[in-house]
Amino acid sequence: MTLERRLASGEPQYGLWLGLGNPYAAEICTGAGADWVLIDGQHAPNSPSTIAGQLHALKGIPLEVVARTPGPDPAVIGQYLDLGVRNLVIPGVDSPDRAREVVAATRYPPSGTRAVASTLTRATDFGRRPEYLRTVHDELCIFVQIQSKEALDSLPEIVAVPGVDGIFVSPADIAASMGRLGNPRDPDVRRTMSQALDIAQRAGVYSGLYASSPADGLAWTVEGASLVAIGSDVGVLQRGTRRLFQEVKGSSVPARW
Repeated sequence: MTLERRLASGEPQYGLWLGLGNPYAAEICTGAGADWVLIDGQHAPNSPSTIAGQLHALKGIPLEVVARTPGPDPAVIGQYLDLGVRNLVIPGVDSPDRAREVVAATRYPPSGTRAVASTLTRATDFGRRPEYLRTVHDELCIFVQIQSKEALDSLPEIVAVPGVDGIFVSPADIAASMGRLGNPRDPDVRRTMSQALDIAQRAGVYSGLYASSPADGLAWTVEGASLVAIGSDVGVLQRGTRRLFQEVKGSSVPARW
């Protein structure tokens, strides 16, 4: 089942951010019950090679894989699609013109500008999926990331661009753009995010975000978010190891014998 069909069901889709850049770690995390995972190509140490390795590790597992590109570069967007990614979060989209450019980068001519490589790519199973060129557009789910005041001001026009399936609202970046760097839970920031989700909902497109906790994620689904990340592999590892040593630090050291 494609991500778009999962979202169309009306059920919130809860996911996990993958930032470790490691296939083994990605495979471990998929057994936790996530509906989707996101491989981060912007702030994590990922390259096309490490993304391909994680896609191999996740193949056949019943969840949807999303990838965030480093930015809105059409060449990189095409490269991610060639790897077999069919769900993208694309940052740096702050105008309807930029939204049209990134959508065009996901479509083959004459509908768009994506370069055609039918036998060299993992997406076509190296030429063993001849139908891919005709059907891929129906499989894609494209989220543009809303990160700036400019994007917020242009949001009604951005969500009206054909091919934009959803918006992914970035609390940290919006907080920074509002002069509240490091404080994404500021009431004004959350109010602005709620307004963005409402604009998306009224336009008939999906909305997603990275929640600060599972409880926060549940709260945002009430606001209309349907693609909600409730944690990351890095965060789970960082918090888990800290708790592990908090259990023993400060306690008496047992006598040796």
